[in-house]
Amino acid sequence: MEISAQQLAELLIGIARAQNAVIQGIDSAMAGIKSQSIVPMLQNAAHLRDHPEPTLVDLPVRVLLTTQGRVPPDPAVVARDLERLLAATPAV
Repeated sequence: MEISAQQLAELLIGIARAQNAVIQGIDSAMAGIKSQSIVPMLQNAAHLRDHPEPTLVDLPVRVLLTTQGRVPPDPAVVARDLERLLAATPAV
């Protein structure tokens, strides 16, 4: 089976949406936890300051962070990032 960058991008966005639903549920039960704890931890995990451009490891958490905002992640942008990152990854 082969999966395209677009399909993988859509899968990552779907997973991020599910994770976001969990975060929203936790924030509903424990008001303020999202802004006080969860988002700062995600920003740290995404290496936003260390890597202006996402690495393959950082990309999923950056997609999740994007779901936290008003504008949903764009599958075409995520697919371009995946193509760039996978082209740069050495073959094993």
